[in-house]
Amino acid sequence: MTIKQTAGRKQLGEFAPKFAELNDDVLFGEVWSREEKLSLRDRSLVTVVSLMAQGLTDSSLTFHLQEAKKNGITKEEIAEIVTHAAFYAGWPKAWAVFRLAKEVWSEDAQTENAKVKHAAEMVFPIGEPNDGFLRYFIGKSYLAPLSTEQVGIFNVTFEPGCRNNWHIHKADKGGGQILVCVAGRGYYQEWGKEAQELHPGDVVNIPVGIKHWHGAAPDSWFSHLAVEVPGENGSNQWLEPVDDEQYGRLK
Repeated sequence: MTIKQTAGRKQLGEFAPKFAELNDDVLFGEVWSREEKLSLRDRSLVTVVSLMAQGLTDSSLTFHLQEAKKNGITKEEIAEIVTHAAFYAGWPKAWAVFRLAKEVWSEDAQTENAKVKHAAEMVFPIGEPNDGFLRYFIGKSYLAPLSTEQVGIFNVTFEPGCRNNWHIHKADKGGGQILVCVAGRGYYQEWGKEAQELHPGDVVNIPVGIKHWHGAAPDSWFSHLAVEVPGENGSNQWLEPVDDEQYGRLK
C-alpha cells in the first residue's frame, strides 16, 4: 500500500517545494510504504523512539503518536516503549512524551464505552481486531466469522471514520459480495457514483468487477454482514485508500 501524504505541499508547497515533494513522495510515498521490509507498526515504533531520543516533542511527535495508535500500538505498549527508551534517551524526555501520549490515547475509554453500546444494538458479535486486513483499512475494524462453510458470512464492524480501501471483487464465474447492514450508520460508494448512506436493514449487492469501498460514517460506528457469493477462482483486488478530502465531505 502506498501512503498518501500531503502535509508537505499544504504547509511548504510554495516556500520550499522540493522539500515538500521529498516529504510527501519519498519519505511517506516510498520509505513508509515499504511494508515488505518493515510494517507500518514497526516504523511507527522506530520513529517515535527516534524523535524522543532527540527531544523533539512538538507537533511532529504528536502526529507520529497518532499514527502509531492508528497502526496498532496500544496504550499499554506505548507506555512500555517509552519507559524502556527512558533509560537510554533520558528521563525528562520520557515525561515529555508521556504528556503527549496521554492525550493521544485518552479516547480509549470513550471508544470502549461506545464499542459496548454499539455491540448491544445487534445480535452478532463484534469479534476481534481485523489485523489481517489492517493494511487495506483506514482506521480500526473488527471481524467476526459467522459462517465459513457453504457460504462465507462475516460480521465486519468499523469504528467511526474507518473505511476500507477501494477494491474490486473478481471471479471467473459467479462471485461478488452482499452487504447486510445490521447496526450504526455507514456508506457504500461505487467508482464514479455518489456515496450511498447505509442504515440497519439496508442491503447492497456488489457484482464482480465493480470498484467500490464501504465503511463507517465519520461520527458513527457501523456493522454489516459481508456475505461471500460463491464463485470460481474468487479474489479481491485491493487498490488505493479513499481520499481523506473526499471522505471528509460525507456527514
